[in-house]
Amino acid sequence: MSAATGKVPAKVVPPPHPSKSKLPAVPESLLKRRKKQKAERTKRLEQALNYLKARRARRVEIFKRAEKYIKEYRTKERDEIRLARQAKKAGNFYVPAQSKLAFVIRIRGVNQVAPKVRKTLQLFRLRQINNGVFVKLNKATLNMLRICEPYITWGYPNLKSVRDLIYKRGFAKARGRRIPLTSNDIIERKLGSGNIICMEDLVHTIFSVGGHFKHASNFLWPFKLNTPTGGWRKKTNHYVEGGDFGNREEKINELLRRMI
Repeated sequence: MSAATGKVPAKVVPPPHPSKSKLPAVPESLLKRRKKQKAERTKRLEQALNYLKARRARRVEIFKRAEKYIKEYRTKERDEIRLARQAKKAGNFYVPAQSKLAFVIRIRGVNQVAPKVRKTLQLFRLRQINNGVFVKLNKATLNMLRICEPYITWGYPNLKSVRDLIYKRGFAKARGRRIPLTSNDIIERKLGSGNIICMEDLVHTIFSVGGHFKHASNFLWPFKLNTPTGGWRKKTNHYVEGGDFGNREEKINELLRRMI
């Protein structure tokens, strides 16, 4: 007791020592879960960044390929004009090379179709009226075209027709279903092994009848076209007789303008 104030001094209590056996404030399982979640977030972020980098690089590659194809088409067109002028200057005629690509359209239905003709149309994948497919011309396909000629019309499409068909009417065949070509990823998944990764690659392979033409053509679902504006002339007559069926060569492009 203090003599001046008459109060008993307060007792000083030492601070408690932390016990070594006391549990941590955060459970160890929660700490492990947080650590795992952080690692997963980091991994997802890295994957997203890598995907964006790869996509940007792929866009650049697609743009370069498109430029290369345009240059190739223009060079080929100028060569054709130059050769025709040289032949005319020399008093000759220039005969272009025979086309390797044909576009075939079915114009008649299923009534009174012979079995051999029906089978040939099935091999061409022409099961409905106004269906169209790209065909590589060789001895075998020319014979098949002759067999079913009264039921089809065909000709040699130019670059504009091929591009319009694929861009405006193109559908892919994936898992037995008909899906629209809304992304280059669809093409790359199915045809990436053949170095076809975008729409321009697909157009180039079809138009030039490249090494992977068969895979590219089978990848495309048969084109479903409209009845031509203004209608048909006479389906039972050959084209050269004022009708519709048979080979119409470059005139197929005018028909396609009215059907796309």
